[in-house]
Parts: sequence; C-alpha cells; structure tokens
Amino acid sequence: MNTSLNTARRVARLAAGATLLASGAAAQQVTFSIDWHSPMLAAPDSFTALPITEGDILSAATITPALGPLPPPGTVISAGPTGLGLPLWGACVGHLGGTPCAVEVDALSYGTDFRMQVQSAAFLGDYFFSTDEYALGNMGPFFPPDMSTEVPCGDASADVWKNAMPLPGGPLPPFAVLAGHKAVYDGDGMPSCSGSVYPGFGLREPNFPGFPNIGDNVDALDIELNPSPAFFPPTGVYFSLDEGYFDFLAGVPNSGSAPAHGFFGADILKVVAPGGPPVVWAPAPMLGLNLAGAVDDLDALAIWENGTGVFEPSLQPYDWLGNNTDMVLFSVRRGSAVIGMPDSIFGIPIEEGDILTTPLPTAFGGLSPFPGIFCAAENLGLVTARSTGAIGDDLNALDTVSLSTGTDCNGNGVPDSIDIASGASTDVNGNGIPDECELIASGYCYCPVGGPAPCANWDGSAGCRNSTGVGALLSGSGTSSVFNDDLVLTVSNMPTGQFGIVYFGSTAIGPFPFGDGLRCVGGGVVRFGPKNSGAGGSISYGPGLIGGGAPWVPFSTVRFQGWYRDPFGPCGNGFNLSNALAVTFTP
Repeated sequence: MNTSLNTARRVARLAAGATLLASGAAAQQVTFSIDWHSPMLAAPDSFTALPITEGDILSAATITPALGPLPPPGTVISAGPTGLGLPLWGACVGHLGGTPCAVEVDALSYGTDFRMQVQSAAFLGDYFFSTDEYALGNMGPFFPPDMSTEVPCGDASADVWKNAMPLPGGPLPPFAVLAGHKAVYDGDGMPSCSGSVYPGFGLREPNFPGFPNIGDNVDALDIELNPSPAFFPPTGVYFSLDEGYFDFLAGVPNSGSAPAHGFFGADILKVVAPGGPPVVWAPAPMLGLNLAGAVDDLDALAIWENGTGVFEPSLQPYDWLGNNTDMVLFSVRRGSAVIGMPDSIFGIPIEEGDILTTPLPTAFGGLSPFPGIFCAAENLGLVTARSTGAIGDDLNALDTVSLSTGTDCNGNGVPDSIDIASGASTDVNGNGIPDECELIASGYCYCPVGGPAPCANWDGSAGCRNSTGVGALLSGSGTSSVFNDDLVLTVSNMPTGQFGIVYFGSTAIGPFPFGDGLRCVGGGVVRFGPKNSGAGGSISYGPGLIGGGAPWVPFSTVRFQGWYRDPFGPCGNGFNLSNALAVTFTP
C-alpha cells in the first residue's frame, strides 16, 4: 500500500470519530445488538457509561456509522427498566462476554421496515443483513468488499451486508438471481487485511470462528432514517429472545434468554412503551415454527405492521399491500428443527440463511405448514447445505430498506448503492459515495463584467484577463476524497514560460484587487512550490498531495487560488491570479 493512502487513511480515521459521515449512509442510524459471545459486553457504552449487555439496542457513538477508530457503541434502548423491561437485566449488567446471561436479544424491528413490493424489474428494496463468524458466503458473484474478502481477516461477523444487485420481487427460489452481497457497514470502521475500509460501529474485530470469541457479532439489526442519540419508537419494539439448545459449531449452548423469561425463541415479542413488559405479539406456531413439539429459534426479523397493533399474518406474499395484513420476514437459527423441512411455497428444504415469510395456506397452494421462502439464501451469495452439502451460513440479523430513501447524487435515476455495486460508479474509498460525486465543482471568485477588476480586465468565466487575452482558470479533477488522495489542481490559460503557484487557506475573503487580479483566499495561507507554465501555459499539482504533507481532513473546506507572473499584463502590475476553488473533503 502506498504512503499517500496510508497517510490519508490515518487522517480520515482521526477526523471521523467526532464527525458524521457526509454520505448517503449518513442519514441512516443503524441500531443493533451483539450476542453473548461478544467481548464488547461490560464495556461502558458511549451514551450512558453503563456496561453494555447483549439485550441492549446500540448504535455507533457517532450516531451514524463512521470511519474508525471509534469509541464503544452507545445504548439507544436499554434492556432494563427504561427500555425493553427484561426482568433479568439487572443480574446481567457487568457480566463479561463469553459468559451467558439471560437477556440476549436475537432479532429486532420497529414495525416500520420497508414493505416489499412487486415490481417488473426490481422491487426497489434492499435486504440488509449480518451473519456470524462461521459464515463463508462463497455462493455466486463477488462484489468486494464481501465475505470472500473479509472472512479471511476475521472481519465478517460484525459487518452488515446488503444485496449487491437489485433483486426482482420474491418469492425467489435458489439461484433465481445471483445478486450476491456487498459490505455496507463495518464492525470497527478500520481497514481490514483486504485493504477495504468502510463506515463502522466501534465494535471489536477480528473475530475468527471458535469459542471464546475475540471479536463481536452483530446479532439484531434495524436501520432508521431519522438519526437520534436515544429514542423509543412510538410504534414500539418488536424482538425475539434466544433459545437454549446446543450450538454444534460453537460447542456451547445458546443463551436461553427466551425460556428464562417464559417465552419461546421463535416467538415475536413486543414492548409498547419504555419499561415493558414484553408480550407475545406473534406466537411461533403462527409463523410455522415450533410445530408438533419442535424447537425453533427466530434469528432475524423485518416487520411492516399495518397499524392495528395485532398480529394479522400474511396469507400470501404482498397481501400486506392492502393494509389488512402484516409483513413479517425472518430467518431461523442454525440448529432449528424446521431447517431441512419443506417450505410452504416451493416445497424445498428450509435453510438458516433463507429469508422466510409466514406460511402459505393450502387454500392458496401451500405445500406444507412451515414458513415460505421469500428469498433463498443463494440469491444473497450465502452457502446452504441445500446447494453445497456444507453447513449453511446463518443469517443473524435482517432489515428491509427502500432504495428510494437512498441517495442518487449523480442524478441518473439509480440509487448510489446500486451504481457502486454494479460497477457503473467507482467507490475507491468505500464510503458509499460514488467517486464522481466527490469531484471538485465549487469554483468562485471569477472576474465578471462590471466587477472590481483592477483595470476593467474582466473575464466572467475565469480570473481577470491577462496578457493572453483571457483569464487564468483554476480547475480541479480527481475527487475530494482524503482516502483516494487523487485531487489534481490545474491552472490553465497562463502566459507561457512564466512561474506560478497554487496556494490554499481556510477563509474566503474579498474579492480584493491584487496585482492584475482579485484575491479571494485567506486564513493561514500555505503555498505549493513554484512551477513554470512552459509552452502549454499551465501548471498542475497532485495527485498525492495529502501523502505529500497537505493537512486536509474529511469534512473540512479548503480554498485554493492560483498566483502567477505576467510581465506584460494589461494593468502593468506584473502578476495576476486565477479564480478560486472551494473543496469540501470527504473520507
């Protein structure tokens, strides 16, 4: 890795801990929980300084995910008497990761997740999800960073992924569309061994398979579009707790937080107001789970609730669009009895990586009493026993997010996330902003007719007119990304064979007549070394300016201007200036 990129990353990380990301993801607050294996447990959270438990709903300390290093996450909704009202919370406060305690929240929704819709080309929605440290994710095409790049680093279990390509409306059987997946949020926000860096939560990585864990697992997930340091949604909190059966990969039992509170791990619970108590909103059998004495564990959850507050299960996909039923999408945990049973829509074996929905009744062509597969795991680039014979990837958390809530910074009618995933746009620094949207575009301090030009030497499209008959033009190319460090500054339309510089500062001043031009940049001015305009009448600086020592950091605005000799200029002062350029740097 070159020195300029290392320097840029270091600067970006120092700035990001105190500042929110200026990107499409910046409008999103990701709330999540971690499991009882996570070493982050018992660390003081960044909002209340109370020890973190596996029942607390957390967010990044920066509210929206940011580049690291980051402090520990903050508690948005406590599992205790001010939040979910779990009676056993007090006994679990301060216990260390790797020691089970009976408050683990296993799945999460606020009942306002994106309601999936039938579309002819794409459903205009994304699946956001997490997996545990045993997932491999090697099915279908890759859109790095994805599990194929992050698993070798142990940097997968605290990450959040999304489908890398648009998916058609479900239900989707295996290999209907090889959409694959792409990393959206990182556990710690720091570069992994793959070289990838993207916004994170302040969790601990790496985390390789095995017990005890050395890193964290994202165990429940919800994405909100109105960031807040603390809130309790007016719609209430929907969640599940954990069953206590033996995890054959970890080699230890699960936490058993559901039976410890008198519930099943396949029940969907709801807390209406802070402090609880939690009640069963959707009992397991209505989801096609825990049938005939079997034991299942609901492990991921996305809900659109129709406003009645009473569970009204969907009878067939998309009947929720009539507002008479609730959309409930979920997955089941590794070891659930329903895994391998025929789903009610396709009649194929259910896997732990599948996104499921409520059973399709026989009156609508249902093939079994079990859940229906709404999106088979293979379409998201996940491993299944159904397709490979290997142990399937466990879908740990789930949310549905409308693409219409995303940004379209380049105005092409396609959400930025899809532009990046499909390769239509590059995103070298992995910050979720297409690189073309980080191009330099904010020029100012031109020399318009009637303005304060020193000797009526106007040029409304550049600096004031010089001996060439036009004004010198300062332009920027590359991007404003500190990580990319590819900004190039060029002053063109200079007199040939003359020396000039580009200088920069933090303040817009004037415009003040200065030589044959207008000065518009002040505030701690720093100059780049002089260069000769040569036969082409231009000088350039960059790329690699940050790696070369320029002190620019993300979210700062820096102003640039060119200054050059012009012995035969129209006003007789011997020098002139270009227009100015304002650059707001991004990570």
